Amino acid sequence: MLERYIVKDGKKMRYGYTTGSCAAAAAKAAAMMALEGKKIEKVSIDTPKGWTLDLKIEEPSLGNRTAVCAVKKDGGDDPDNTDGILIEASCEILEVPGIEIKGGKGVGMVTKPGLQVPPGQPAINPIPRKMIYKEVLEVLPEGKGAVITISVPQGEEIAKKTFNPRLGIVGGISILGTSGIVEPMSEEAFKDSLALEISVAAEAGKERLILVPGNYGRDIAVDHYGLHKDMIIKTSNFVGFMLEKCVEHGIKQVLMIGHLGKFVKLAGGIFHTHSKVADGRIEILAANLALLGTKQQVIEELFQCVTTEAAMEIIDREGYNAVYDLLCNKAEQKAEQHVFKQLEIGVIMFSMDKKVIGLGNNAKRLVEEFKDE
Repeated sequence: MLERYIVKDGKKMRYGYTTGSCAAAAAKAAAMMALEGKKIEKVSIDTPKGWTLDLKIEEPSLGNRTAVCAVKKDGGDDPDNTDGILIEASCEILEVPGIEIKGGKGVGMVTKPGLQVPPGQPAINPIPRKMIYKEVLEVLPEGKGAVITISVPQGEEIAKKTFNPRLGIVGGISILGTSGIVEPMSEEAFKDSLALEISVAAEAGKERLILVPGNYGRDIAVDHYGLHKDMIIKTSNFVGFMLEKCVEHGIKQVLMIGHLGKFVKLAGGIFHTHSKVADGRIEILAANLALLGTKQQVIEELFQCVTTEAAMEIIDREGYNAVYDLLCNKAEQKAEQHVFKQLEIGVIMFSMDKKVIGLGNNAKRLVEEFKDE
């Protein structure tokens, strides 16, 4: 267990280490055991972050100039599907120089372009590969080489709970990590995993995408509009970031489908939609209702609402449903301004019961065009 901590939002949270660090440590330990013919209990490796890790070796076994062992993944206080699983490495010593790194059972195989690893290769990312190579090279005598095979016994099952199937990584998880260290609750890591889907879509030749914050938006795209699932990518709260990534990867048109509670913020120019970053939902609703001539007493009542769903009851009662299309149009304008008009963007808003309540002018046209995709 890594005893290093960071304070976030007033909470003391523990760092962990990546699957890449585990693979490098297991590979180094397996090489040492294969060379020395004896089991070891711990191994030390360096990480790109500059921290040295002293890691415990699990399930060591020896053969003739071969060895197998594992290191347990420690995600720290970061929510992680791979926390506690074993990352295994086998080593076969060769009598010629060189290190070959292979993927074994439970390590995914890349099948689509657009990732850091080319199709046909095991999903062991470049920095973990460098870490494995460096650590094994340190213990190999001159003139010797090694074949290192990384495996993850639980990898196939865990991969079903990750983005891998959508990214075209089949048969297991990816061996990841740029710093070797897991920073708890890392927003950047989550954003990078979301952006990978845009990269893969662009490499597949797509120029149109549907962005949704979550499952409800996906369901409306498929069930209500009959749009293709393979066009849909989730944004979570990172709407602005994902729009920027669409521009970066050459996407031309984007249709966004989201709940009023999230997308009303876009109409106010808020593109990170988590409430801890910015809210303004009721304020934006109230301002636009005032533009439509809503009475002051209705606006005052609106400010007593905690949720946009509660606000909708007042809006529906007063007959001001036109505000939803107005908000969608403003959200389209603000979103296009956010990316300096390098994308054509349509916005659709829905209620919690999955009823479409508003469409922007762009969205009305894009929905029909997307149906032909």
